[in-house]
Amino acid sequence: MRAMILAAGFGKRMRPLTDSTPKPLLTVDGKPLIFSVVEALQRAGIDELVINHAWLGEQIVAACGDGSRWGVRIVYSAEGEPLETAGGIARALPLLGDQPFIVVNGDIYSDYDFAGLANRSLGEQLAHLVLVDNPPQHPAGDFSLLGEQLVCRQGENAATFSGISLLSPQLFCQYGKAEGPLAPLLKKAIADGRVSGEHYHGRWVDVGTPERLQQLQANGQHS
Repeated sequence: MRAMILAAGFGKRMRPLTDSTPKPLLTVDGKPLIFSVVEALQRAGIDELVINHAWLGEQIVAACGDGSRWGVRIVYSAEGEPLETAGGIARALPLLGDQPFIVVNGDIYSDYDFAGLANRSLGEQLAHLVLVDNPPQHPAGDFSLLGEQLVCRQGENAATFSGISLLSPQLFCQYGKAEGPLAPLLKKAIADGRVSGEHYHGRWVDVGTPERLQQLQANGQHS
């Protein structure tokens, strides 16, 4: 199975830190965030990775190289201008092949074990999303689970999309041209009953602001 790491955003909320460094290369415990993602995927036996990039993307290529330092193979999808999530994945489809693939944001910090996704079959589903407890900055959540089926209902039982998923290439041609954010495509597939999910209760941080990064750096791996 292949995986795509999303690393093309401008990181505007992280300025001034991202004025000269792409967000996935910001460090926790001296290690760039994206390195931790690559290592987690490698531990799960996923050794063919695609990384998209735009803002300061040459730094990501220089830092990660061809992946040989981790025993994986990394190829890159350069965007010039960020295409947002669905557009970036759609552009990278020729590199990802015709089988389901894992997608993970390059700026999260988590101890999630990707082995479950690597061994999962989507069957007739178009996507499987990993949800997490709602963080303080996103108290309303994104989706709810009815068993393993996702629904778009928010409310008391809603949880937050972690930025970790298993996606079918068919998701990107099922509903017309894939461009812009991923959420509209997911919501259409959820409405059709073709998205499953799980709720992960382990460690997960969306490193979206300097304050969250500073807190994570202060706590390190030990919180």
